[in-house]
Amino acid sequence: MANLETSLKECLSSIDGASAAALVDYTSGMALGTLGGGKEFNLEVAAAGNTDVVRAKLRTMELLGLKEEIEDILITLSSQYHMIRLLKGRGGNGLFLYLVLDASRANLAMARHQLRRIESELEV
Repeated sequence: MANLETSLKECLSSIDGASAAALVDYTSGMALGTLGGGKEFNLEVAAAGNTDVVRAKLRTMELLGLKEEIEDILITLSSQYHMIRLLKGRGGNGLFLYLVLDASRANLAMARHQLRRIESELEV
């Protein structure tokens, strides 16, 4: 099992094109841990904003009566991909991993695969 800091470092080192990662509590909107980002990209603001995305999708699924679980939410921008991975299993309720990728360097399928693996090893 990996701790939070180790898992966030692994996101940035093992996923091609990754530039920022965070573990976020979508019940409060607070980032529990962040790595990367910088002056141009405030991860605290991104965490709070993406909490609204997760909540809106969960609310919509409830209104539609969908009995599914969200695995990932992908937002594509002209130069970046933003991946949101809702955590499952022990201690993961209400949490998501957030990853920012450089669209010119990232492979979405591989990034998703790596993020799933990191999630499975994360100790919350």
